[in-house]
Amino acid sequence: VLRLWSSARSSNSSCKNKQAESAWTIDKASAALRASMLSASVNTGRTRDVSIFLSRKVTFVGGKLNMCFNAVDRHVESGRGEQAAIIYDSPVTGTKITITFRELQDQVSRLAGVLVKNGVQKGDLVVIYMPMVPQAMFTMLACARIGAPHSLIFGGFASKELSVRIDHAKPKLLVTASFGIEPGRRVEYIPLVKKALEMSSHRPSKVLIYNRPSMVRKPQTPEADLNLDWDEEMASARPHDCVPLPSNHPLYVLYTSGTTGTPKGVVRDTAGYAVMLKWTMSNIYGLSPGDVWWAASDLGWVVGHSYICYGPLLHGTSSVLYEGKPVGTPDPGAFFRVLSEHGASSMFTAPTAIRAIRQQDPHAAVGQKYPLSRLQTIFVAGERCDVETLEWAKKSFGVPILDHWWQTETGSSITASCIGLGNSLSPPAGQAGKPVPGYNVTVIDGDLQKVKPRTLGNIVVRLPLPPGAALSLWQNQDLFRKLYFTKFPGYYDTMDAGFLDEEGFLYIMSRSDDVINVAGHRLSAGALEESVLLHSAVGDCAVVGLEDRLKGHVPLALCVLKNGVEKTKDEITNEIVKIVRDTIGPVAAFRNVLFVRGLPKTRSGKIPRSSLASLVNGKPFKVG
Repeated sequence: VLRLWSSARSSNSSCKNKQAESAWTIDKASAALRASMLSASVNTGRTRDVSIFLSRKVTFVGGKLNMCFNAVDRHVESGRGEQAAIIYDSPVTGTKITITFRELQDQVSRLAGVLVKNGVQKGDLVVIYMPMVPQAMFTMLACARIGAPHSLIFGGFASKELSVRIDHAKPKLLVTASFGIEPGRRVEYIPLVKKALEMSSHRPSKVLIYNRPSMVRKPQTPEADLNLDWDEEMASARPHDCVPLPSNHPLYVLYTSGTTGTPKGVVRDTAGYAVMLKWTMSNIYGLSPGDVWWAASDLGWVVGHSYICYGPLLHGTSSVLYEGKPVGTPDPGAFFRVLSEHGASSMFTAPTAIRAIRQQDPHAAVGQKYPLSRLQTIFVAGERCDVETLEWAKKSFGVPILDHWWQTETGSSITASCIGLGNSLSPPAGQAGKPVPGYNVTVIDGDLQKVKPRTLGNIVVRLPLPPGAALSLWQNQDLFRKLYFTKFPGYYDTMDAGFLDEEGFLYIMSRSDDVINVAGHRLSAGALEESVLLHSAVGDCAVVGLEDRLKGHVPLALCVLKNGVEKTKDEITNEIVKIVRDTIGPVAAFRNVLFVRGLPKTRSGKIPRSSLASLVNGKPFKVG
């Protein structure tokens, strides 16, 4: 008997509909896939225990499917080829393009042919380093079409970050673009790629370069013998069919939480991820095929993978791909314009984006000129949403604002308000929903004892994890075990702290490790410290999260200078900021440096970051 979803559901699950609940425990794989309206070849309904998945059942054993077929070709074959698949809106270039499912199929199948022609085979990994352009999605889907796992790296990362991932992932091919655009400036990607390749010990066999239109000049390429021109390759490309793949074939590798120590590349499977995403689009987000959906994120983050690319396309919704910012492109009315102009039914964004809009337009005066007649809900995630921000957004956009909680490792929500199942559109303020089917969430203390309601503790998930959650870490199953399943045996350690209330709503309060959440981007304090210490005048440092009204947190470096330093503190500060920007990237939002005489250390020589963070934020802290 194949169990598509774990029967170990939390008693306070947000799924209250028994018929819907049964969709997660269907007896046969074929019935399960039909319930999700996905196309697959299913030879058996067996499951098997695989120890490396820590009591998790491998779903759809013997079955085969292809993610790209289900996300693209299936809709063309069912007569919906002329429906919009991708709505590309780029205020930074003044470009708006609608791409139908039929047009998407043509682009993706030919690009798959380009990859195969240049030696990429099933199982070969492809690194994607691109801005928010349709070609990035084409590449993701083309990789999925031929069974080549992709690793999409956020274009804002510096050469060092890119080189570390290249060495760890060992890609057969690298796909990039000529440049990206940030407000007021153009970011040249080719020099960044060139430097990364110079720093890397691994060399991809080819580099495929997409030269963006309206170029003043053709960019300098990394190495002439490695280069492929996107337009030239596509002009002579032959379409390639979808390759049937085993259910647990790796779809992608997504790196998380900085590069200090061993890189952590989350591995996602194909079948479990597909079924999970398809289910969430209707049951969590309440969407129907044909609706317009906008996840205002970056493709380089897990939200972009799940809810810009794969989830919406699997469900047959039109996905907005936005190359811009909440403010400054051109004004704080940007989100309102996109929602109004494209008739979006629902939106997914981060609280920090809403705070940015509110900071520049406190009364939403600019946004009021855009009617939002089709908008029904807005979902937020990525960081804790304070009640003040939530209430402002509810008033300004005129729809329910629903917080939910998930992680890169899970790929979709752990807790949410499942509005497609009839759950409330007005849950208590400050909560992040109830556990969705398949996640048995509890809060425990350090002794693995369940704590009372409204008592802060460690948020954990009882094993096994449901389909769609991470299968492993790329090339490092031992680290996967150590990071997530060792501290609390029998549970997945979310590394978040919070509490459950009497009704089963979860409240996320903070990270329980040293990761700093900057505007929804998780940055390792250790990686930031490593960069700060590159400055010759710094003898010791600690980086903690300083609470910020706009971004949630920003990094603060507490630095101890070496003796005999002659430069001024302002000079040193400016130089440290530049070093961090060069090594980590502008995503770190790093600009705060405080010079101190010394740093406290534990008996084992560790810096008590949590106590320092409490101190700088004016909160009670423990000493010793």
